[in-house]
Amino acid sequence: MTTVLVVDDSRVSRLMSRQFILSEHPDWIIEEAGTAEEALIKLDTIVPNLILLDLNMPGMGGFAAVEKLREKCPSVPISLLTANVQDATRSRAGALGIHFAEKPITEARIHQILSILDKS
Repeated sequence: MTTVLVVDDSRVSRLMSRQFILSEHPDWIIEEAGTAEEALIKLDTIVPNLILLDLNMPGMGGFAAVEKLREKCPSVPISLLTANVQDATRSRAGALGIHFAEKPITEARIHQILSILDKS
């Protein structure tokens, strides 16, 4: 069973991601976390196949979370899904070895991110 962990402080963003993922893969499990800290706790009980991660969140931000997420699940692909689209953000994502996708969240964008699983 494929599990996707959606980490975003915006409930609307989490719900949209969930809806678009399930529209293509209704049998997948979608786990949600409103903060990076909550996501790290969830990783004690789940093993996701993909993590969608917002950059700007209260508490630990997305980039700080990547290292800790990698410690718990080193081989799981991570896609940064953010409205912060500056070149420096894209470059940092690339240096960390994570996928970059920009908001707004659309069905096409989510399906593009899901194609990461086909490549991994």
